[in-house]
Amino acid sequence: MKKIFSAASAAGLITISAMGQNLKESQVPAAAFEKKYPAMKGSWDKEDANYEVNFRQEGKSMSALIENSGTIVEIETGISINDLPESVGKYMEKHYAGIKIKEAARVVKANGDTNYEAEANHKDVVFDANGKFIKEMKD
Repeated sequence: MKKIFSAASAAGLITISAMGQNLKESQVPAAAFEKKYPAMKGSWDKEDANYEVNFRQEGKSMSALIENSGTIVEIETGISINDLPESVGKYMEKHYAGIKIKEAARVVKANGDTNYEAEANHKDVVFDANGKFIKEMKD
């Protein structure tokens, strides 16, 4: 994941560096996004084999990851670091001692599963809905 969530505000602010590509809507599978978020505008980027659209809804910075087929893979919402599950903070204190969490996000997968991400030390640390560690990914 090449997303960077800024925790400067309670909702977070999304900025993206997804392979440096800024795409036009005509170059992406926008129909699924337009169906789920009618009249919403966003900026599009390529993320690995998928497409990512970044947008704001009800004051929240969000992104949707969409397959080439048009299927929405996940919806990510920037959140305050204080909104992460308590166990995430404990894990980060133990495994990233002295390193501040820079950004946080709630990720809802297409199947309804929720994950949390905490960005620290140039890594996205991923947790399940209960705050149990899943994996680390290079940011």
